[in-house]
Amino acid sequence: MAFDGIFTYAMKNELKKMLEGGRITKIYQPFQHELLLYIRSHGRNYKLLLSAHPSYARVHLTNEGYDNPAEPPMFCMLLRKHLEGSVIESIRQMDFDRVIMIEVKGRNEIGDLSIKQLMIEIMGRHSNIILIDKETNRIIDSIKHLSPAINRYRTVLPGQPYVAPPSHGKLNPLKATEEMIMKTLDFHAGKLPEQLVASFSGLSPLFANEVAFRAGLANRSTLPKSFISLMEEVKSGHFSPCIYTNGQKEWFYVLPLMHLQAEAKPFVTLGEMLDRFYFGKAERDRVKQQAHDLERFVANEKAKNEKKLLKLEQTLEEAKQAEQYRLYGELLTAYLYAVKRGMKEIGVINYYDANGETVMIPLDAQKSPSENAQSYFQKYQKAKNAIHIVQEQIEQTNKEIVYFDTLLQQLDTAAPKDIEEIRDELIEQGYLRAKATKQKKQKPRTIELERYVASDGTEILVGKNNKQNDYLTNKLAQKDEIWLHTKDIPGSHVVIRSKNPSQQTIAEAANLAAYFSKARQSSSVPVDFTRIRYVKKPNGAKPGFVIYENQQTIYVTPDEELVIQMKKTV
Repeated sequence: MAFDGIFTYAMKNELKKMLEGGRITKIYQPFQHELLLYIRSHGRNYKLLLSAHPSYARVHLTNEGYDNPAEPPMFCMLLRKHLEGSVIESIRQMDFDRVIMIEVKGRNEIGDLSIKQLMIEIMGRHSNIILIDKETNRIIDSIKHLSPAINRYRTVLPGQPYVAPPSHGKLNPLKATEEMIMKTLDFHAGKLPEQLVASFSGLSPLFANEVAFRAGLANRSTLPKSFISLMEEVKSGHFSPCIYTNGQKEWFYVLPLMHLQAEAKPFVTLGEMLDRFYFGKAERDRVKQQAHDLERFVANEKAKNEKKLLKLEQTLEEAKQAEQYRLYGELLTAYLYAVKRGMKEIGVINYYDANGETVMIPLDAQKSPSENAQSYFQKYQKAKNAIHIVQEQIEQTNKEIVYFDTLLQQLDTAAPKDIEEIRDELIEQGYLRAKATKQKKQKPRTIELERYVASDGTEILVGKNNKQNDYLTNKLAQKDEIWLHTKDIPGSHVVIRSKNPSQQTIAEAANLAAYFSKARQSSSVPVDFTRIRYVKKPNGAKPGFVIYENQQTIYVTPDEELVIQMKKTV
């Protein structure tokens, strides 16, 4: 990842071309650190994502859909008051740093012209989005507040003057010359990429390593030329948005990166590239924060049941000695005449054995011969009954393990909106207590399913948790529509909204079933498919559990690119 000054420069150019002169029509804050600005510009509608997320901070045009909260946060309402209906006058980058300023012109409450500046600072965990009154240079509000106790360099609070992030006296790489680079770097000290990053504003290690790679041995003559050559590409706007992958790690950048020796996937726009790169990443982070307690609870419950299963299996092994207890009881009854009170054991011939082997039978010295025999018959009966009970408990415990394993898989692929449905399910099943609340009883949540479109236009629905799976399979889907699920692997229910889908559509739906399953990272995943009429939910079964017949099996390797394409066409 490299949302550095060069990438910010390219992003500023893209946004400037698309959005300058446009009008802000709507503002939403779907998550704590993210804003969505709906902008009408040059006869088109755009969605601008502004993120101050500590790990995934960014700004770009997006085509992704986001669920907005029923009640907007305070910062969102403040931005609506000051920015909705305003026109974007200019979009600028500040000092070749990772800061973009969007200047807007509108009218205040009394109708006077008012100019506001929205500063988007892309600086890792220090990222922020700050609204400023241009005339006074004072902060109206920000998505994150910084008191003097937190940051002695600058205070980010309403009413305070806006102070830009520190520049550390770095040079502007757009103005760099070979002579300037020669004076700046110490070629004898080595670590030239690190020196470049420390000396010039807005450079990332990714860019600096590319400079050194293109310079070859990186001596006094080649490195400055390599640096200037790359900066000329930046100045001329010759950008090549690409995601690079080596099978283990991904990077994105706007210039060709030869030093990575990785596969490059090109994109037309920076926004399209970032949509692809961050697909699911920020969402997974939000889910982990939102569902941390649930994930820990479900994992603990699964672990408890796995320990219980081990004990039950041990008990079953012990219970299998029932036949030996019966044998001891019968042999003692037959040889009562030979048993004397006080004996600790007796050896008798096993008349059930063809070879007439001698069996040593332990005895309780305090009991009479008949009491010893009755004791073994009682142990036999108890062990015999235990086998049936323990086998039932083992079956039930295995179901619990499968259930919690399924929930872990669902939490792993869940979107933030899916989490509360999983929490509700655990409350309904009696695993969790409902939180006490004085508020009025809430209406049941509306179940929303993930929707995808196959290459031939056929709609495909995906359930992301047990409530959605039950609703999709048992209520919504028609009897002759096609149902899919990974074979013997926890995963989502998938339904093709067609009675006679093409083989291509079945393969694409199977890809969704494999992708939204525990086998997401595997290859050649078996996916069963059949008609809904052959899928049944047994009485008393756990949520999401079904049995099915008349199935066929297709093998697919989950393809995230295909999932993204199918989602984008909805």
